[in-house]
Amino acid sequence: MTALIELRGAGKSFANRTVLQAVNLNLVPGRIVTLIGPNGAGKTTLVKIVLGLLQPDTGSVQRSVQLRVGYMPQKLHIDPTLPLQVDRFLQFANADTAVCLAALDRVGIAHLIKQPVSGLSGGEMQRMLLARALLRKPNLLVLDEPVQGVDVTGQEALYQLIGELRDELNCGILMVSHDLHLVMAATDEVVCLNQHVCCHGTPQQVSVDPEFVALFGAKTALYTHHHDHEHGLHSGVVNGATSGLRDATCSHDTAQQAAKEGSQPDV
Repeated sequence: MTALIELRGAGKSFANRTVLQAVNLNLVPGRIVTLIGPNGAGKTTLVKIVLGLLQPDTGSVQRSVQLRVGYMPQKLHIDPTLPLQVDRFLQFANADTAVCLAALDRVGIAHLIKQPVSGLSGGEMQRMLLARALLRKPNLLVLDEPVQGVDVTGQEALYQLIGELRDELNCGILMVSHDLHLVMAATDEVVCLNQHVCCHGTPQQVSVDPEFVALFGAKTALYTHHHDHEHGLHSGVVNGATSGLRDATCSHDTAQQAAKEGSQPDV
């Protein structure tokens, strides 16, 4: 399969400090790659190289001539006193109202098109940013911490949406994430970075790799959620095989407790 972006031996230094060294990365259509690593591992620098905002000092970057990138930033700081509505924010990307509405509808928040951006919840904000990334009709989505500020069950719903978009658009996806418990079950390939690529492969392969265990500990486990219902924007159960599921408590207890106790690794 033709790569959308291919990095070979990419390295980057700042002020004589090596940030990345000999990194290989291959992003292809229809595949979700998740980038993890400790703070200071070089994840942001690598994303900037993928986006073309930085050039590597060593190695090479090959880009497909058909490459169209949709980028979702980790955070967006908007002055809460700024009278900016969702539709106007999306129109900054040079899209008309109908196109913006279609993108919002696809991510499940079309009803918020006239809402002030400052009044959006964490999950709604992330969905708005994802809608903006879709306006470019990308064949590569770069998602930097796409579930930032979203609770555990809301994270699962967003990861499910990201998987659906991958299937519908047949696009490649590069995600950066700190949320190992859920993201490891929502990706095809994991790249563990610590200035260099420590290990990479399927989530099952990486989770038992000695270098991964050395970074994050042996207790880090894949989080697999089996259920017959769906979650809405605000984490409630909105659909189930039986009506009783609507009032049932979903079994996210392990991941939620881990988050409360601070036992999730800081990736």
